[in-house]
Amino acid sequence: MTHSTAVFGSAFNPPSLGHKSVLERLSHFDQVLLLPSYTHAWGKVMLDYDARCELVEAFIDDLNQPNLLLSRLEEEMAVGDEAITTYAVLTELQKRMPDTELTFVIGPDNFLNFDKFYNSEQILAQWQVLACPETVTVRSTVIRDNIVKKRPISHLTTPKVARLLLSDERYFFDKAEG
Repeated sequence: MTHSTAVFGSAFNPPSLGHKSVLERLSHFDQVLLLPSYTHAWGKVMLDYDARCELVEAFIDDLNQPNLLLSRLEEEMAVGDEAITTYAVLTELQKRMPDTELTFVIGPDNFLNFDKFYNSEQILAQWQVLACPETVTVRSTVIRDNIVKKRPISHLTTPKVARLLLSDERYFFDKAEG
């Protein structure tokens, strides 16, 4: 029997209820890897990687969905500040889990730009790609903007993530960034 793993990469800058709405629809996979970007392929400014991983761990704890797992694979693969491609991640995961059927989960914003992904045709040829739009439209940008403007965020993310964001300076956003 083949093991099924969904790979859900995102900046998770920070995790939002939009992310949650995607993850809830992935319960049929044996495992769902939440893979925070180590560096952003298109130069997006993000919170420190370790801080985002802590937020993802809190997020997973809040969701209480047994198939969710934080993966720090991009950190293991990182060479300096060079961006890590989806193709490289999927190739490395397949080496580590040769008997696993991998499915790359992509949001609608990235799906529309999928042809810009490095080796997009090879990704489509080798692995499943699942376009999974959010059913709750909450973007991380809105959370960051609300923090900067000192507005509530509890309706935009999970309880533990909201507490971390509001209580620890490592998660401080000094301006609303994209």
